[in-house]
Amino acid sequence: MSLPGVARLLLPRQLHPVAWWVWALGLAAAAGRTTNVLLLVLLAAAAGYVVASRRTAAPWARAYGVFLRLAVTIVVLRVVLQSLLVGSGGATVLLDLPEIPLPGWMAGVKLGGPITAEAAYGAFGDGAKLAVMLLCFGAANALASPARLLRALPRALHELGVAVTVALSAAPQLVTAVARVRRARRLRALPVKGLRGLLSIVVPVLEEALDRSLVTAAALDARGYGRREAVPARRRAAVHLLLLGGLTAVVVGLYGLLDSSTTIPAGRLGTVTTGGAGPVLLVLGLVGCVAGMRLGGSAVRRTRYRPDPFVAPEWLTALSGIAAAACFLLTGTLGGPDAGLTPDPWSLQLPGLPPLAVAGIVLALLPAHLTPPPPDESDHQPTPARKQP
Repeated sequence: MSLPGVARLLLPRQLHPVAWWVWALGLAAAAGRTTNVLLLVLLAAAAGYVVASRRTAAPWARAYGVFLRLAVTIVVLRVVLQSLLVGSGGATVLLDLPEIPLPGWMAGVKLGGPITAEAAYGAFGDGAKLAVMLLCFGAANALASPARLLRALPRALHELGVAVTVALSAAPQLVTAVARVRRARRLRALPVKGLRGLLSIVVPVLEEALDRSLVTAAALDARGYGRREAVPARRRAAVHLLLLGGLTAVVVGLYGLLDSSTTIPAGRLGTVTTGGAGPVLLVLGLVGCVAGMRLGGSAVRRTRYRPDPFVAPEWLTALSGIAAAACFLLTGTLGGPDAGLTPDPWSLQLPGLPPLAVAGIVLALLPAHLTPPPPDESDHQPTPARKQP
């Protein structure tokens, strides 16, 4: 590729939302493989750094702060519940609370008693894993535009995407309509509070929403929305089988990636751990879902206005997230229990940093520097008119 072509790829623009979601899912899969506090902190820092470097000034880009507060709340609740309600083993007692006796049918649950550093540290690692996974999804929400993500849905999900897009656009219009009706009634000295005011506001708002729905339905019908070709019954059955089987395999595969200790019977082969079968089932499920969507979307005819490109920066972003997940998976596979991904919390020693996992976190940082910067929203704002002398 020539130098002008490379420069054109790095012009300010928003990346394809699917690339950001693949990157975030890769980081979430990596976080789900470890309870190493240092690795989890590095993963959270990597996600936050990429968000700070590549998010726009759009309203939905502020969602990361909400996810950050929710993640902190999860960690605090996990530690508090472990300390107060679950038996705390370990020798390092931090606080000895008075224990409240509970009935026999609540065996295994305690209220109060000694709080040890080992139990608090283990609870912190478990809560941090869930919190970092939540932060990864928050990063995807802050970086990927929801409307553009719905536009990128495959043809098989076109009707669902249109319905969700209409619902998302109708919600702020409904809030605006309520505010407009309340303001009009207040100017007429009519009640706007209490049951009487609420009933008087509901009727005009619902009437406006009904008129808007009729206009939207007419516009969709004029554009040929809902037109489908005749699909044979065998093709419909094949689509349903591929989608249901693929989704089931994806769920089982994700469970195997998150919990690799469970064993399942495999007939003559004996037993197979979910950790070994998880990646295989995940890949097979994704292939089945893609095949089902391709087959189901063949009966849908639609066009796209200015489709979002999926070029080199998007591939780099998606592959960086996949590489991070692969590095963590290889670390656990090659190193086994002593790889450093799940350190023993009862030792109270600072966990080590596996080099391959750290390399995956470094690869996850590449979108912060090797992708186009977000467009400057101030460049699109209208220039204020000059005052006449």
